[in-house]
Amino acid sequence: MISSSATTASYAHQGPLAAISSKYPTLARVRHRGATSIHQLHRPSTKRCSSWPDMLSVRTLTFLCASSILCFAASVLFLISPEAFLTYSLSPLGIYEKTTGHAPSKGWNLLYHLGGNSPWIPKIDGIVDGGIDPPKGCTVDMVHMMSRHGERYPTQGAGSKMITFVNRVKGSGVELKGPLAFLNNWDFLSQDPSKHFEQLTTTGPYAGTLETFTTGVKFLSRYSHLWNDTTPYTHPTKLWASDCERVIDTAKHFASGFFGLDYVLTKRAELEVISEDPNMAGETLTPGDTCRLYVEDTIDGHDQGERKLFEFRSTYVGGIAKRLQKHNPGLVFTDQEIYSMQEMCGFETLVRGCSKWCGIFTEDEWEKFEYARDVIHYYRAGPGNKYAMAMGWLWLNATANLIQKGPEAGPLFLSFVHDGDIVPMLASLGLFTDKVHLPVDHVLKNRLWKTSQIVPMGGRFVFERMTCSANKKADRGVFVRININDGIVALPGCESGPGKSCPLDQFMEYIAKQGRIGGDFRETCGLPSDVADRPTFLRQPGRD
Repeated sequence: MISSSATTASYAHQGPLAAISSKYPTLARVRHRGATSIHQLHRPSTKRCSSWPDMLSVRTLTFLCASSILCFAASVLFLISPEAFLTYSLSPLGIYEKTTGHAPSKGWNLLYHLGGNSPWIPKIDGIVDGGIDPPKGCTVDMVHMMSRHGERYPTQGAGSKMITFVNRVKGSGVELKGPLAFLNNWDFLSQDPSKHFEQLTTTGPYAGTLETFTTGVKFLSRYSHLWNDTTPYTHPTKLWASDCERVIDTAKHFASGFFGLDYVLTKRAELEVISEDPNMAGETLTPGDTCRLYVEDTIDGHDQGERKLFEFRSTYVGGIAKRLQKHNPGLVFTDQEIYSMQEMCGFETLVRGCSKWCGIFTEDEWEKFEYARDVIHYYRAGPGNKYAMAMGWLWLNATANLIQKGPEAGPLFLSFVHDGDIVPMLASLGLFTDKVHLPVDHVLKNRLWKTSQIVPMGGRFVFERMTCSANKKADRGVFVRININDGIVALPGCESGPGKSCPLDQFMEYIAKQGRIGGDFRETCGLPSDVADRPTFLRQPGRD
């Protein structure tokens, strides 16, 4: 059962951290130290537990207390100001300088050039000034999120290529020199690939299990008033995940952070798993699996992305291979092996917190890798793919209809998917669509499409429905605002509302127009006319 309205009210005047404390009593005792004494929390034993000198015990206790305070302070900083926290925790000095021995250029952060293989990072380009707080006079009354799974190990395909390369080099009998010398004593990022590949990471500062739980806690600090609004209803809040283990695990960890660790037992929330079966047609969160022509069309469909990647990759990896081969004349590196080395930088960082692979490439080489990752997503399922808009419109249209109904349909709609499912939705929405298609013979500077900031690991897209009662007549009414990875983004041509939000009626017209441009899902995908043409599962129980 959801906590009573009386309990909710008792925390309402104390801010978002108090709402968190109500779900996590341990945090409440730490924060409200006067309410519970340390003696009540930790009763001393009547026996002496150790014969160590008292001074050592005191020092140990002091160290543990100091560590606890620092950890708690870091958590509070993250919840109150994620931007300030990320300034330190995501500093390029922690990864790039550690492996290169020199500082990066001013303002250059390696994590923004890993093309979706990085831990979660906030969006910093093309965002609206003013931060993520609702504009003055506005209240968020509805939230719709589509989130990528948390930080993970490589997929089977990418990981097997990494292992093949490492085994070949180590089995060559050549003692590596120069930038690759570390590989002589380097252990692969997983000792049990069959167990780890495809799954969330569980170690290091960027563990996927930790990031997804923390995201749930952060959302609680931001949107607790929406969840508490459901207290008159006896039904659990539903959330949805596509049928993939890492996606399901992401949803569960998020739910534990937002609804509390006992959300299943208390029936505060219920996870519904949506099949990724190709026969689901429009009744899906993963239209890239159900759009038949998209899968079968080897020219303009899914495979187009990889083909375009190969074209661009060939323009820069050859120079890297020559540079590394100068130090190791007995070895020859293929295009794929150079690309795998760059991929290992991101994935080892997700597992261990840093990687020596990051330091063997220059900033320019990283920016080209970033662009290579942009190219594959842009053409695989983004604005450069002719099937993308029809696929992405499924969730987009269903969500727009719920937003039009308002919070009576339910205040929270949380969906968990893959990056390849978020990308077509963004294409359908018309965000980050450049005036020209991304070229594959050079890097397009100042482009809008940047995979690193759109779908990093744990990347999330949020529609916020806002009710505003500002003094200006134009700023009164219902508006829709877009939050991508904690950066507010204006919808092109629809940004006349407070904080460059979009008036609801104009938003609905915009979505309808995008649907006409993208075309009918069944027709575009070559599906029969009697199969599902939209998802119908996005409903909160008891709200029909």
